[in-house]
Amino acid sequence: MNAPLLWLTLCQGFFLINNVTFIAINGLVGLQLAPTLWMATLPVMGYVAGGALFTGLVARHQRAWGRKRTFQAGLVVAMASTAVCAWAAIQHNFWLLVAATVVAGYYNANAGLYRFAAAELVAPAFKERAISWVLAGGILGAVVGPQLANGTRDVLPAPFAGAYVALVGVALLALLVISFIPFPPLPLPTPEKPGRPLREIARQPVFIVSVAACALGYGVMSLLMTATPIAMAQCRHPFSAAAWVLEWHVLGMFVPSFFTGSLIKRFGVMPILVIGLLLNVACVAIALHGIDLMHFTSALLLLGVGWNFLYIGGTTLFTQAYRPEERTTAQAALDFWVYLTMTVTAFSSGALVTTGGWAWMNWASLVPLALLAGALVWLWALQRKAPPRAATV
Repeated sequence: MNAPLLWLTLCQGFFLINNVTFIAINGLVGLQLAPTLWMATLPVMGYVAGGALFTGLVARHQRAWGRKRTFQAGLVVAMASTAVCAWAAIQHNFWLLVAATVVAGYYNANAGLYRFAAAELVAPAFKERAISWVLAGGILGAVVGPQLANGTRDVLPAPFAGAYVALVGVALLALLVISFIPFPPLPLPTPEKPGRPLREIARQPVFIVSVAACALGYGVMSLLMTATPIAMAQCRHPFSAAAWVLEWHVLGMFVPSFFTGSLIKRFGVMPILVIGLLLNVACVAIALHGIDLMHFTSALLLLGVGWNFLYIGGTTLFTQAYRPEERTTAQAALDFWVYLTMTVTAFSSGALVTTGGWAWMNWASLVPLALLAGALVWLWALQRKAPPRAATV
């Protein structure tokens, strides 16, 4: 791994510390402050909804400012928004908390592009491994995020306000690290190579299935992971147990990144996507079998590994869908659908877990998994007739 890729991997780790901490505490803080129970996960939804809202703006900023300056701007927004979250928790202001998490979505949309920037720091032959290795930085989030939430929950008078303050420091560290990365200039549209309209890019089967793999895989993961701390509280598990489950879940999300890229290189992207889908189904089967700590831990671990295969596989497949001058437009479109799906599932999880319970959550997750299965079968049938030609990235 070259030095720029290593620095970017560390930034991905800081990003996941932010995300895992948000997931661990936003629903619980929302549960304390929300006017009604079904609104408890609105702060979680606000973060991913903000990501969807800001994908277009981030793409414009990337074209105008380049990768580095845009990533730096995202980290400045992260510091400001998490500071406001802390203030909202102290003041018991639910709607200020929701608004701050929406603004934090600008950072979410920014850092979501680290995986694509990783592919630009290496030769094209190593893009699968670069994407996979940078996402492996999420292991830092798995280890630090839950412990940060648990260790700082009572530092300030309001529960978890200290965790939000700690995230300001995490973003500051990331801002310092990302300044060392020499990102190459982005290829921009020119009169000679203006790039295709987005509607033309989006009609490609490889685009549709890539989006389905990333968005639906992330959506199911968000649906179940967002509700896990609340579901475990309902089952009378302590928060320390929920932090333990989330730690193993996020390890499952990112430890496989050390070899997922190599598996894709050896076996192809489609088998990895199918395995990711089957692991999600296995997660649901275990979760429906019981509510002991073992059931939560094993189900969420499988969910994490399944997400890893779907997200890295989908991202790798997606690099076939666009030309170099189209990358900012296409990448923004992919992440828009990812964040939009996560918004719907994050909102639904609060309503489902507080009204229907943990079992309903898992039955509901079978619907997007069935849609993804249909998309994979469709692409497989098309590839058998005429294998797609990879675009130059």
